[in-house]
Amino acid sequence: MVKGKRVKFLYLSEPDMIKAGVLDMHKCVETMVETFELVGKGDYLMGGPGENHHGMMIYFPKERRFPNMPVAGPDRRFMAMVAYLGGRFNVCGEKWYGSNVENPTWGLPRSILLVVLNDPATSEPLAIMSANLISAMRTGAIPGVAARYLARKNSEVIGIIGGGVISKACLMALVDVLENAREVRVYDIVRSKAEEFSKQMSEQLKVDVHPVDSMEQAVVDCDVVNVATAGEAMPYVKTEWLKEGSMLSLPAGIKLDEELLLTSKVVVDNWKMHAAWRDELEEYEKGSSKTKIVLGTSYLFKLIEDGKIYERDIVSLGQVAIGEKPGRVNDKESTVCMMGGMPVEDVAWGYAVYQEALRQGIGQELTLWEEPYWF
Repeated sequence: MVKGKRVKFLYLSEPDMIKAGVLDMHKCVETMVETFELVGKGDYLMGGPGENHHGMMIYFPKERRFPNMPVAGPDRRFMAMVAYLGGRFNVCGEKWYGSNVENPTWGLPRSILLVVLNDPATSEPLAIMSANLISAMRTGAIPGVAARYLARKNSEVIGIIGGGVISKACLMALVDVLENAREVRVYDIVRSKAEEFSKQMSEQLKVDVHPVDSMEQAVVDCDVVNVATAGEAMPYVKTEWLKEGSMLSLPAGIKLDEELLLTSKVVVDNWKMHAAWRDELEEYEKGSSKTKIVLGTSYLFKLIEDGKIYERDIVSLGQVAIGEKPGRVNDKESTVCMMGGMPVEDVAWGYAVYQEALRQGIGQELTLWEEPYWF
């Protein structure tokens, strides 16, 4: 009879993750490029029967049904984001995502995240790790990946709308990819946040980062504009503000003119995921308890419904990464890249940091069992 196998896994705290290089943006960008190449080839799986669900989310009701049941609120969610990623990764994983905009009043970040990695054949846990920095870094890295293919190579001026954590990560990636970047203009509705952001990022990146007084000033004459804001009030970027040939990077929701999408090259991170999201939201909105949920690609959904564009013509970043679709074709071409975030990104960056932790002997080994009680 086969003896029961001991199962152990690595636990990595946030300090462990930092020691193992989770904040290495250059390596993160390169890992995300590799991830999009695998996605473009189809060597990945995400949740749902269509293999492309962003995640399974608890939709909280608008009104309280029981004394302790949570209710819907701005950025209030629990979500399991599951994926398999092939290639050299060959790993399954999940990001367990909890978020509440009120968390800072309790001394907590808005989101509290974990990533779990598993052997794809046996399902044995490989690692459980703190994932707030994984998530922020992989989110920020995607505008850098997009800029590699879609921004002008000589881009010098970057506009940043939103002075939060995700904007910091996005700017790290953009400066890593755009070698000629020399000036960064930052706008936030809270001036002090833009000032603090500018001071910190100037020192860290050795680039001229400075606050501006309006959203328009953070857009006009910029080669790349990145929008990453939270909350229900989405920024409105007017088409006429955007420089010819610029790239608009959208890792968050935004208000814009449909005309911009009809006159620009539009790329999404993974259209199959957004299509699955659309179907999920349509089903959800049939219910009696509705919460306002807006996707950046909602504009594309409407353009498709109105017959102004065709779904088959929408380009995914993975297609660009493998050369199936062209990236930027000339310096006058304006581009818009919409991103929703994929669990394969969390799995990829989590796996990369896990491998480095193993190499350096970082983290705490925990035992699930010495021998399974039943098997």
